[in-house]
Formats: sequence, structure tokens, C-alpha cells
Amino acid sequence: MEGKQWTVRVHITEDGDETRARAVLSGRDTSGVTGTGVAHRNPDDPPAPEIGDELAVCRALEDLAARLRALAADGAARPPAPARAWSVD
Repeated sequence: MEGKQWTVRVHITEDGDETRARAVLSGRDTSGVTGTGVAHRNPDDPPAPEIGDELAVCRALEDLAARLRALAADGAARPPAPARAWSVD
């Protein structure tokens, strides 16, 4: 049995009270699937960058999961390719 490995890289950026995260899935068959998430700090809340990171990453991973689920559903809904018939002359 062949083992497979998929990797998710999460990139986080902060700009003032806004935190953005991008989750990128990479693997042999999954290159280019990306999810994004954003978190905004309420001005009345004390600064806690780790909370913004956690919320933005959580949302990016949820978005990534939804996109991957949609790709899988699309692939499952497609009929299989017709079998090729080879003629022997």
C-alpha cells in the first residue's frame, strides 16, 4: 500500500486590528487548494493577538475544508471516463 502525505501551510498576517490567515493544502493530487480567514478585533476588547490568530486560522481551515469537500463532491458527481476499446488489425 502506498502512503500519502498532505501538508497544510498556514500564513498569518496582521494589520492593526485585522488578522488574515491563508491555509494552503499541498500534496500530489491537491496542489492549489487554499482557504482564507479573517478576524477583526473589537475596539472595546483588550489587545490579544493570539486570539485573532486563532480565529483567522480557524476560519481559513474551515474555508479550506469546504473547498476540498466541494472538489470531492464534484469529482464524485462526474461519470467515469468511458473505457477505451482497442482494435487489433
